[in-house]
Amino acid sequence: MNAPLLDAPKFETGLSDPRLAECLTEFPPAIFSEHLYQSIELMERYSIELAVDLLGQLNLADQLGTWRSPDELCSVLGFQPRFRLPLHWILTRLIETGCVEIQSDRGTRSYRLRKMPWQPDLRRLRALALNIDPKNAATLDLLDHAASLYGIVATGEKSGDQNLLGPQGVPLWLNYFHNENLTYAVNNWVGGIAAADRLYSQPTLRLLEIGAGTGSATEILLRLLGEGDLLPRLERYVVTEPNAYFRRCNQRKLAAQYPNLPLEWMAVDLDLPWSEQGIASGEFDLVYAVNVMHISKNLLFSLKEARAALAAGGWLVIGECVRPYDDQPMYPELMFQILDSFTNVKTDPEIRPNPGFLTAKQWRRAFSRADFPRTEIAPDIERIREIYPHFFTGAICGQSTEIAE
Repeated sequence: MNAPLLDAPKFETGLSDPRLAECLTEFPPAIFSEHLYQSIELMERYSIELAVDLLGQLNLADQLGTWRSPDELCSVLGFQPRFRLPLHWILTRLIETGCVEIQSDRGTRSYRLRKMPWQPDLRRLRALALNIDPKNAATLDLLDHAASLYGIVATGEKSGDQNLLGPQGVPLWLNYFHNENLTYAVNNWVGGIAAADRLYSQPTLRLLEIGAGTGSATEILLRLLGEGDLLPRLERYVVTEPNAYFRRCNQRKLAAQYPNLPLEWMAVDLDLPWSEQGIASGEFDLVYAVNVMHISKNLLFSLKEARAALAAGGWLVIGECVRPYDDQPMYPELMFQILDSFTNVKTDPEIRPNPGFLTAKQWRRAFSRADFPRTEIAPDIERIREIYPHFFTGAICGQSTEIAE
C-alpha cells in the first residue's frame, strides 16, 4: 500500500502530575513512585511499538487500504475468528499514533490505514526501561514473548495457552508476578492495603484467598497484617489456587516464612460452586483475590459465590487492573488476550460487554447485581483518570449485609 510514512513520536517521561499524589494519600508514597510512573509510561509506549511491529508481521497494512472490521480481516487473512479481539486491540492501539483511523456503523467498528507507521525501535525503549528499573525486564520479556506468538495464534497453528503457559512461558509469568516487578507488584500493594484497612475492626480474622498463584499477593497481605499487628487475631487463612505447581510454590515459600500461622492450601475453581469444593457459607471475614475475578467465566456467579462465603459484615476485596475508560487499550492486554481463560467468558452489555478488564463503573454495577449493598473502589480511578489516564490499578471492595449496631 502506498501510504505516506508517519514519523515516530518522541518518547519522553517527565515527572508525574502533582495532583496524582493528592489522589493517593491513603497509600504510602513509595508504592506510586516516580520510577513506577515512568515504567508504566514506558510500557504503554513499548506496547504501541509492538502493535506497529504486528501491523507488518500480520500483513494488516496491506489489507487496510479500505475500511475493514476485525471480523473481515480475520476472513481475508485466514485468521481464527476468535483472533478478532487481539486485532481490535492492535488497531485501537494504533489509533493513538495517527496511522490508523476508525469509523463505527451500527456498532461495528472498522479501521483504515491513514499513514504507514515508523520502523519500531524496541531495543532503544528496552534500554530506557531497564535504566529506569532493571526489574522492568520481567514485563518486557513477557510482552515480547506474547507478541512473538500472535502469528501462530492468529492462524490457529497453536493456542496462546499452549505457548504462554508452556515450559518457555511459565518462568516468564513467575518473574512477571513477582513482587520485585514494580509494574505488577502495585496490584498486590493496592489490594493488600484495601483488605487490611477493612479488617481492623474485626476481633478475629478468617480469610479466604481465591486464585493466589505463586503467592505474591498473599505475601504482601501477610506483611501488611503483620505491620498492623493483626496476625495475632488470625484464626484461619485458606489460600486457594487451582494450578498444582503454583500452589506448591506458594505453600513452600509461605509455610517456611510463617511456620506458626494457621495457613491452609487447597484447590478451588471459581467457576464451580464453592460449597461443593469445601468452602462453607458465611465462614469468612474476608474473601480476597488479586487479578482473578476478571477471568471468571460467569462474573455474577463468582461474585455471588464470594458473597455467600462471607460472614455478616465481611468484605470481598479484589485487586484488579481497572480500565480507565470504555474501550481504552492497555499494555497488559497484549500478554493476556491470546489466552483462552482471558477471552472465553460470558459477556454482559451492562457489566462486561467484552472479555478482559472492566471499568470502575462496570465493577460497581457487577457488585450491585451480586447483591453487595455497599461497594467502594480505592483509589478513586474515575477522578485519577482525568489527571493520568494510564493509571490502571484499583481495589474493588464489597461488604456483605452489615452487622446491626
